[in-house]
Amino acid sequence: MALLTKGAIMHAFEEMLEEMPFDKITVSSLVKRSGISPNTFYYHYSDKYALLNEWFGMKLRDIRKDEDEFTSWQKRIKYFFLMCHDNPRLIHHIFDSLSREQLEHYIFEITDKVFISYVRRKAADREVSEKKIREIARFYTYAFIGFFLEYIWDDMEDDVDEKVDHLSGMFDRFIESSIS
Repeated sequence: MALLTKGAIMHAFEEMLEEMPFDKITVSSLVKRSGISPNTFYYHYSDKYALLNEWFGMKLRDIRKDEDEFTSWQKRIKYFFLMCHDNPRLIHHIFDSLSREQLEHYIFEITDKVFISYVRRKAADREVSEKKIREIARFYTYAFIGFFLEYIWDDMEDDVDEKVDHLSGMFDRFIESSIS
């Protein structure tokens, strides 16, 4: 029963994100839309930010699902960009409502583990310290955050395959140079 309730809340939340900026969504309008009581909402979530965190977590799991299918970071990033492209109103409603710090935190969480894993694989047979691997991955992550923000500011109209493939080439050359 709890899963059905959380599913109803999440469904209503995502519908509302399509319709309005995050900061315009209230708990009272959310519980009305999902057909639950405020007590039920607060049983599952402390506030709408906790709900947003869980929603982002679900999207993160979507990106990470089928690990075998996503053999490269490029495919994961393309999947992420296509999710954004397919939901432009939702993305803008979140982007326009959140502070830059919150947005960067979510993007950082999505990309950090992907890039650390990728750099580790590239450095596998070489003597590269964990600190150096993390530094290279962090550079990747922050460069990607800038890349993503530019994509949003350009209304997600760029060709995803072309942009990510171009970025991939630059990143691979950078990693190779940094590891050497």
